[in-house]
Amino acid sequence: MSQALVWYVSYGSNMFRDRLACYLQGGRPPGAFVTYPGARNPAFPAQEIALELPGSIYFAGRSKVWGGGGMAFYDHNVPGPTPAKAYLLTAAQFADIADQEMNRPPSADNPLERLAFDLPVGSSHSVGPGGYETLLVLDRRDSIPVVTFTAPHGSDDVTHRTPNESYLNMLRLGVEEINAVAQSYTATQISAPTLQPAAAQV
Repeated sequence: MSQALVWYVSYGSNMFRDRLACYLQGGRPPGAFVTYPGARNPAFPAQEIALELPGSIYFAGRSKVWGGGGMAFYDHNVPGPTPAKAYLLTAAQFADIADQEMNRPPSADNPLERLAFDLPVGSSHSVGPGGYETLLVLDRRDSIPVVTFTAPHGSDDVTHRTPNESYLNMLRLGVEEINAVAQSYTATQISAPTLQPAAAQV
């Protein structure tokens, strides 16, 4: 399962290719306060595509990585659209990115690696209470799951907080890359089924 492929959809700073590289190969993004160990498999994505998600992002919480500003989360049920980028990765790489988002070292024990394939399109499933521990199965592309992670709460359930400028710059650079990709390939639109929660936690 670990070598099976998923499309990991980023709607935040990981839209910027060099920032994602820190999760895969290790390192510290410009302006960040955390150095990442990298994934167990440091290979770059086999492919990337521009996407348009039907929901919206919002900024909340306090980022340890970016000096206390808000972090981007995705709410599938608030009308968008939202620009995003999908990376073709192994399921293990996807799980390792999620672990590092939660300030944990990569581990083979992350259930997201399996759940990406077990859950149907339109499902959401929280594996913990953390900000990036809720899996969303957005679609399938040539039978490959299109997935992302976000918070268990929605936009209306939390206080919003302005992001740090360094973090916003990562998003700007990511959107610039998306625009460049979209000029070469038509951006894929994800349909907007109502996400259904699966079992609460594993």
